[in-house]
Amino acid sequence: SCATCHNGTSATGKTATHIVTTSACDSCHTTTAWKPATMDHSTVAPGTCATCHNGTTATGKTATHIVTTASCDGCHSTRAWKPATFDHGTVAPGTCATCHNGTTATGKPSNHVATTASCDSCHSTTAWLPATFDHSAVAPGTCATCHNGTTASGKPSGHVATTASCDSCHTTTAWKPATFDHSAVAPGTCATCHNGTTATGKSGSHFVTTRSCDACHSTTSWSPVLNYSHTSPFFPSGHRSSVTCLSCHTTNSEVISWKFAAYKPDCAGCHADDYRPGAHQNATVSQLRNCAGACHRPAGHHRTSDSSWD
Repeated sequence: SCATCHNGTSATGKTATHIVTTSACDSCHTTTAWKPATMDHSTVAPGTCATCHNGTTATGKTATHIVTTASCDGCHSTRAWKPATFDHGTVAPGTCATCHNGTTATGKPSNHVATTASCDSCHSTTAWLPATFDHSAVAPGTCATCHNGTTASGKPSGHVATTASCDSCHTTTAWKPATFDHSAVAPGTCATCHNGTTATGKSGSHFVTTRSCDACHSTTSWSPVLNYSHTSPFFPSGHRSSVTCLSCHTTNSEVISWKFAAYKPDCAGCHADDYRPGAHQNATVSQLRNCAGACHRPAGHHRTSDSSWD
């Protein structure tokens, strides 16, 4: 009959934050102190928790509670809400989804890896994470049997273009780092795979060339581009560093037109406008078209790296 006085008027009653219950005060409290307060659950029949724990008679499941239709004492004890555990000892392997279907118990979230495998193929009954899959029985080269975007995650839309098997570059322990062994690739055959289908090819803005990829790139990275050694006799080695690719290749192509076609293939084919009559005893450009050896000057005066051209 506690509430006869403990009604909030005659004497202190239940606070606004008190656990939800219609039980009498002395069901949990004593006449000597409010705390500790305990409820004797010894007479409560197993599986009947919700008879009181319904959110009215006593506190029920919170809005953020794991999705389940199981009885409270399926996971909780009468001593404390936490820790809460469920005994999976009697659950048959591969039947997780019988309960973990999003209704009886929490199922796969919307951002879960795409898979039709049973929960216990990757997860354990002690914790969701870490989750691992044993790939030891998977035959090499058969990754896409599962990793097809349905049974398990497949290649994302931004993946490098390739028809090779996943395990050609990836491992079963992690997607990254991913590497491909180019040691068996014959020099000059890059485009056999790097054709835009089997593997990534030249981009639309790439320098127009018929050279093989490895004439400029390495197998460890696309950039930086390796120095290219010109095989053309019309571009002798030794040009000073201020002469960049775009100094001659103005159209982003390996094929260029002679600036002064009348003087090709000599130096004047490109340098006719560098000619100064007075400095050359007024000889004509045609007479001195081979800057490196057309006049009686000390050997090497007009080297390709000679700064006097500026």
